[in-house]
Amino acid sequence: MGKLRLGVLASGRGSNLQAIMDAAAAGKIGAEVAVVISDHSDAYALERARQRGIPAEFVNPKSFGSKEKYEEVIVELLKRHGVELVCLAGYMLVVGAVMLNAFPDKILNIHPALLPAFQGLHGQEQAWRYGVKFSGCTVHFVDEGVDTGPIIIQAVVPVLDDDTADTLAARILEQEHLIYPEAIKRFAEGRLKIVGRKVFTKKLSST
Repeated sequence: MGKLRLGVLASGRGSNLQAIMDAAAAGKIGAEVAVVISDHSDAYALERARQRGIPAEFVNPKSFGSKEKYEEVIVELLKRHGVELVCLAGYMLVVGAVMLNAFPDKILNIHPALLPAFQGLHGQEQAWRYGVKFSGCTVHFVDEGVDTGPIIIQAVVPVLDDDTADTLAARILEQEHLIYPEAIKRFAEGRLKIVGRKVFTKKLSST
């Protein structure tokens, strides 16, 4: 059985992309990154991909008259590279209907908070300012909302008394790098089942 082909969309430095590529190279997740796409020409994620010999594409959303036209180009690129699962890794645009229809229940995202709390931008800082005692990160399926899709896996991080928003974000990021590859692994193994709002992970067969 071949490896699951991933398309990663990233807008920035690409540290989660790096974690995924490292896990794939180590044979830990049954998947490989087929293409990396960014909406920013200077995103370091593109350089990370090129260093690994992975196709890296910049697609400027400002070059298109509508979000739909932009996403049509993204979908065409993903399909040209045989992508079976789309992974958002610091991708700062909200996914629209074109992509959702092209990859139903096949788009994952990682969010730096324990959803459904602190959705949207800067989840770590939101949690820190609110004064919660625990925060963390969440991998979820993407739906038409913002950080509202069914949850696959979460990791909990304590908020320390001397934390700043930055130190909390750094510790959350360490957990992101662990749970995102794990979620991809479960998908690649065909173990994820969505029932309503819940995602169940089937146990591996012992045979």
